[in-house]
Amino acid sequence: MIEIYDLHKSFGENKVLNGVNLQIDLGETIAIIGKSGCGKSVLIKHIVGLLYPDKGYVKVEGQIVNELSTKSLYELRKKFGFLFQGAALFDSMTVAENVSLPLVESGNGYTNLEINKIVDEKLELVGLPEAQKLKPSELSGGMKKRVGLARALVTNPDYILYDEPTTGLDPIMSDSIDNLIKELSEKLKVTSVVVTHDMYSVKNIADKVAMMHEGAIYFTGSPNELLNSQDEVINDFIKRTFV
Repeated sequence: MIEIYDLHKSFGENKVLNGVNLQIDLGETIAIIGKSGCGKSVLIKHIVGLLYPDKGYVKVEGQIVNELSTKSLYELRKKFGFLFQGAALFDSMTVAENVSLPLVESGNGYTNLEINKIVDEKLELVGLPEAQKLKPSELSGGMKKRVGLARALVTNPDYILYDEPTTGLDPIMSDSIDNLIKELSEKLKVTSVVVTHDMYSVKNIADKVAMMHEGAIYFTGSPNELLNSQDEVINDFIKRTFV
């Protein structure tokens, strides 16, 4: 379980998070939505300790993230996979080298044979079984997202954080990524946190939706409750995004 309590964060005079409260239950897929600049990506960076709050805390499985030692924080991060918005692949590396990087850097003493086997399994899982030797420049946008997801999965995480997974993709590829997120959540029983502005994705993949507005959580509920809401702020957001 992830508990976020009274989370505040400012960058200079720009107050981004203004008392965020949210609970994310084990095994659920939650979509975090809101206007650009509302703090969605800043919020998930707090979950893994990439940013520390000015006030409040994030608690993961009973541990307050911003109170952990460096060693304990690294151990906690092993429970997480992170799919970055632009996939964040290293251009000079092959697909296999990109996917294997968390294993190589883990210090767990994997043999090359073990690493190759795990990489093959994860690429198979995301539908790219023959892509090991390709370079990122040879991949489409959707394929890059899949490689980034394979890398996020390579350590068998309990939680996966997705930062705008369908941004920049055409509708067909977006549907493909949505289906993959749903399939992985069901097959691997992971907890998925999806930051997105794509209301089609929200409707397709989310068990629960948390809408951010003015630096706080404005709404939590099911996708249907969101879409059927009569609230003016929610309806304005949906009209701007669900077209």
